[in-house]
Amino acid sequence: MTLFSEIHGLPVLTLADAAELGTVTSLAVDAAAGTVTHLRVRGRRPRRETVLPWAALHAVGPDAVLVRSAGPAGPVPPHDPVDSRVLTDAGDEAGTVRDLVFDPDTGRVLRVVTAYGDIPADRLLGLGDYALVVRAAA
Repeated sequence: MTLFSEIHGLPVLTLADAAELGTVTSLAVDAAAGTVTHLRVRGRRPRRETVLPWAALHAVGPDAVLVRSAGPAGPVPPHDPVDSRVLTDAGDEAGTVRDLVFDPDTGRVLRVVTAYGDIPADRLLGLGDYALVVRAAA
């Protein structure tokens, strides 16, 4: 289990030649599927964003993220849940996303850490420009 805050800002290196692609800036998440789909990386020179599919990830370590290649990302969900407002499907405010707990091997989201407490991934419904929508607690 890994927190997004633990990998934010880590260097991203290619496995083959240890070339540094940049640093981790955010994650793209498919909330309905409960998975991290892409890793966003800010390059040093030129300062551009690279988006890597989660399948390109080889390992997450305490000092770096290793990727198999920097190949094309394909379609990317535009939304990063961190700092998103959280609303229930009943329309109630449920805090703001502070962090994301995920399995670094599979990209499966385990829970969302909010200002009001943790939300298990099985309650995630969708993520848009306005908010992360979760199923109301029973």
